[in-house]
Order: sequence, then structure tokens, then C-alpha cells
Amino acid sequence: MSTHFPADPERLSPHVLTLHQIDTPALVVDLDVVERNIERYAKLARERGIKLRPHIKTHKSPYFAHMQLARGAQGVTVATLYEAEVMANAGIADILLAYPPIGKAKLQRLAALLQRADVKVSLDSFAAAEPLSELAQALGKAIEIYIDVDTGLHRMGLPAGKPSAQLGAAVNRLPGLKVVGVMSHCGHIGAGPTEELPAGARQDAEALVETAELMRAAGVDVREVSPGSTTGTPYAVEVKGVTEVRPGTYIFNDINTVVNGIVPVSECAVSVLTTVVSVHPGDRAVIDAGSKTLSSDRCPKREGFGLIKGWPELIIRSLSEEHGVITLGPGEAPFAVGDKIQVIPNHVCVAVNLAETMILVRGDRVVGKLPVAARGRGA
Repeated sequence: MSTHFPADPERLSPHVLTLHQIDTPALVVDLDVVERNIERYAKLARERGIKLRPHIKTHKSPYFAHMQLARGAQGVTVATLYEAEVMANAGIADILLAYPPIGKAKLQRLAALLQRADVKVSLDSFAAAEPLSELAQALGKAIEIYIDVDTGLHRMGLPAGKPSAQLGAAVNRLPGLKVVGVMSHCGHIGAGPTEELPAGARQDAEALVETAELMRAAGVDVREVSPGSTTGTPYAVEVKGVTEVRPGTYIFNDINTVVNGIVPVSECAVSVLTTVVSVHPGDRAVIDAGSKTLSSDRCPKREGFGLIKGWPELIIRSLSEEHGVITLGPGEAPFAVGDKIQVIPNHVCVAVNLAETMILVRGDRVVGKLPVAARGRGA
């Protein structure tokens, strides 16, 4: 495990002392909240004797990845080869690529990565496994594989149980490949009734455990049973047989985690600082944060495009690229042109990816800024 932190965050100009001296729109990260969130899930895993492999697609930053590792994370999960490259460049060696690399160009990049990092690869088909087998033989080293299992999201993966177990056994027979884990992502449970979320998370984990047992019966040495998702993790760790969890959003949180009862609003570390540029009392106010800042992602359980800190009852009813329109009821407007407000995004991962820089604060005090190092590429 690496505990070497990258360089300290860059300092802003000396005259920038408080949050409201920042130009807008700006992505703001409260480090006090980040530290609480990291420790909360580290403790959850530690108390159950389960490995924590956080997904860095939320923060896309070696600085925060090293912070997670220093507080007990086993390694990291990434969504793209580019994210893996950024993490490896920062000295992080234990990486799960939770996406199958398809095509010659990606396999060449993976080959280079494998020379300097321990990269495990997830997949859900024999067609994705065969080229990896050829690569492993060419490199003269084994590539460790996680089988991606569909437990209800219906995105990647064969169904849990026999179909995934048979795939795992077949992939494990390919020269140079070693199936070491099964994984899932139960993002679908957050869209259903909140009271059903705990049972859904446990069912997801139980399906993975069952699949791993079937693989072991077929002679595959599965050591990791790895459910994903921030909302599911508090319940997945209760399931016997789970060895690893891969939450991502938990480091920052967002309105999706709030409405699912995982944390209160106070534990959302990221907000978009924005300026009110137009006010029409009794009708609307307009802010300088639109879809290019907040993202157009909606929350299935709450109206609007984010929650306004201090005015949770107000709804951001629509976004264009550079504008957000807030519905105002009858009477005096709660703010004036020039006021700065903070909006907690519905989906923080997308909002972070849209920003070039994160402004770091402790309370209202600005302490520095960080680049969003792994942003902007899906490769």
C-alpha cells in the first residue's frame, strides 16, 4: 500500500481567503467532510474484516486516492484505462480495471500498465477474455480476472449463479488468465423504494457469494467477492462470504445518497458555488451554473437539478448550458443579483468530471485547489 501523498494542493492567490471570494461557477470540496466520509467507510470495512477498494471515478484525483489508501483502503477501482494510468503515474500499484479493455489500442496500453502496476481486469464474456490470454502469454505473466456478474442492474454481466460460474471456469482455463474474483454493481437498488434498499443490497451480495461458491466447486480459486455501490455497502458488509467492497460516491456524497438515507446533507462534501445573475420575484431566479457545471442528471426521488444549501425547499427547475433557473414562489425573493449560493449536485461523479479544478475548503476558509487529474476522457 502506498502512503506517499502527491504534492500539496496548489495555493490560491493571497487575497483569496474565503469561499465567497472565489469566482463562479466553481466546484468546492470541504476537506473536513471528506475526512469524515473516508473514515466512516474505512471503519465499516475494518470492523467487518473486509477489504475496501474505493472507486476513484468519483474524485478522479491521486490526492484523494492516496488519502483513502492511507486510511486503510486495499487498492483502488477505476472505470477507464486513463484513470488507471493517472493512478499508476502517482505511484498507486493495486488497481482493478472495472471495465473490459476491448481493441488493440487499449490492450497495448494495458500491456504498458502491467509493467509497472498490479492491474486486475473485469470482464463478462469469453470474447473479451481471449485477447487478454494472448496478451498474458506475450508478456509472460498472468493477468488476474474478476468476473462481472449481473445481479439486477442489467448492464454488464451474465446472470448470477450458473451462467457466471460457467464463464468463470471457462476463462480460468485460458492460458495466462487467473480468475480471482467476482464483482457486481447494484446501482439499481437506489432507484427503488428506500425501505427496500437494505434487502436489495443484501440480495446482491448473496448472489455474488453463491456465484463464487459455484466457481470454487468447479475448481476456480475465487478469493474476492466484491459488491459495489455506496448505497449498498453498509448492508453488503453484513453478508457472510463478502471479502471486498467498492464504494465510490461515499467520499463526497450527493443528493442521490441523501435521498436514500445513507447520509444527511451535512455529509455532502462537494457543492457548486454559483452567482445569482437575475431575479424575477414571484417567478424565477437565474444562476451562472448550468448543465456544463451541475450536469443534467436527475435524482429519481427528488425534483430538480441539485439542492440549494440554505434553501432546500427551492427547486432548480431547468438547466441550459450556462444557466440554472430556480422557481420562486410569491413574495420577496430570498436572494438578490450578485449573491453567491451553493448547490449540492444530484450526481457528484459527473459534476466533478465537468470541472477542471476543485477548490478545497475547511468550512468557509479556502486552503487550496487541485486539478481533476483523470477527468474528461472515456478511454
